[in-house]
Amino acid sequence: MALDETTEELARVAAQGDHRALGELLKRIEPDVLRHCGRILPYRQDAEEACQDTLLAVARNIGRFEGRARFTTWLHIVTANCARTTYRSLKRRSAEQSSDELPLQKPDVARVSVIAGSRLDLLDAMEALEADKPDLAQALVLRDICQLDYNEVAEQLGIPLGTAKSRIHQARKYVQSALGDAYGF
Repeated sequence: MALDETTEELARVAAQGDHRALGELLKRIEPDVLRHCGRILPYRQDAEEACQDTLLAVARNIGRFEGRARFTTWLHIVTANCARTTYRSLKRRSAEQSSDELPLQKPDVARVSVIAGSRLDLLDAMEALEADKPDLAQALVLRDICQLDYNEVAEQLGIPLGTAKSRIHQARKYVQSALGDAYGF
């Protein structure tokens, strides 16, 4: 999300309690948030749900934005977390629905989503990484999903650059291992 200085200023003012600035901020970031959610959840309705959750989270938590880092960095994290939470919710709902009905042939959920018609394997691998090694997951989300550069990842996590690069590398190896041989890793 490459938002401009006006957006950064609106975020600072909104964080101080200005409701008009918050409304303007939410309107301004919505297209970028939706686009970013679409990278994680390619099915449009799922991305829209995650976008709405993100905007609600921003509205509820803008007072926590301290302005030490750029607003866009904070927004990346909120967006990625909301999209992943939406995915988990959709996955849970799908499991509940499919337990009530018996399909003729059950699709391979590692390759095709019964939720959104998209692959779930990468999100499942990320979920396993987060459960097993949350510090690695955080670095990977910031770098590969939020598309921050290595310096920004290190700054956001408050760790040295070399440590950030190492965590990202270890996280990628973990995810590749979780995806298995079927993907040529």
